[in-house]
Amino acid sequence: MRRWLLIVGLLGCLDTQAQSPVWALRGAHNTVYLAGSVHLLKKDDMSLPPAFDRAYASAKTLVMEVDIDDVDSPAAQALILQKGMFADGSTLRDSISAASYGRVVAEATRLGLPMEGLQQFEPWAVALTLTQLEYVQLGFDPDEGVEKQLGRRAHADGKHILGLETLEQQIDILASLSKDDQAAFLEQTVTEMGDADRETQQIIAAWRSGDAAKLAALMSEDFQTFPRLYHALVTDRNRRWMPQIERLLKAEQNYLVIVGALHLVGDGGLLQLARADGLEPRPLQ
Repeated sequence: MRRWLLIVGLLGCLDTQAQSPVWALRGAHNTVYLAGSVHLLKKDDMSLPPAFDRAYASAKTLVMEVDIDDVDSPAAQALILQKGMFADGSTLRDSISAASYGRVVAEATRLGLPMEGLQQFEPWAVALTLTQLEYVQLGFDPDEGVEKQLGRRAHADGKHILGLETLEQQIDILASLSKDDQAAFLEQTVTEMGDADRETQQIIAAWRSGDAAKLAALMSEDFQTFPRLYHALVTDRNRRWMPQIERLLKAEQNYLVIVGALHLVGDGGLLQLARADGLEPRPLQ
C-alpha cells in the first residue's frame, strides 16, 4: 500500500535534510513555496503542520497538481468512467490471472463492492476504486486532505487556484499503462491492502513531525518498484512541471505549489531539479 500511496501521490514527504514539509524558492521579486501534500486525513487528525499556514498566508495564488475545483465536477466523473472502462468488450476476469482475480474478489467482498460492477473496468481503475473505498472505510476523508482544506480557505479568501496539469492528463498516465503493468499494479494493490491503516498512520506521523529518516525507512523499498510507472507518474511529470514553477518565480506575487509524494524528493524530484537549475530550496519552519 505504501507503493500505491507514493505512485498516485496521496501523501507528501520531506527532503532527507530538513524538518518541514514546505520549501521556499526565492525569485527576484517573489517566493514560490513547494509543499508536500497528504490528500486524505481523518477528521480527528486534520490539522496541518504550521508551515502550511505560513506559506498560505504569504501566497496570493495556490497551484495544485490539478485544479481542485475540476476534480469534483460531473465532467470529471464522466471522464474517469470513460477512461477506466474497457473499450474492446474485455472484462476484468479476462485481463488478470485467476489467482489475482480471486484476491480482487476477496477484497471487493470485504469492502461490500459487487464484482459485477467492476467487470467492465480496467485493472488500474479497479485498483483505484478499491484503494479509495478502503481509505473511506478506515476513516480517511478526502474533504479533510491538504488540498481540500486549503482550497476552501482560498475560495473564502478570494485567492486563485491553478493546476499544473489537467485531470485528463493525469488519468491518461494510468490509462495508458500496458496490460501487464496494470495487472501487476492491481495485484500489488490487493496484496498490500491489509497493511494500509498501519502503514499510512506511520507515514502521516513522520510527515507531521518532519521525521525524514523515518519516512526514508518506510519508503525506501518502494523507490525501486515499478520503475516504468515511477518515471511516468513522478519524474516525467516533474520535468514538465519545473518550467512552470520557474515561470512563477519571475512573477511579482507569491505562490504556494502543492504536490504529492515523490514529486519533491529523490532522483528527478522537484527539489533536485531546482538545485540543478541554480535555485536554493530552503525549508520553511
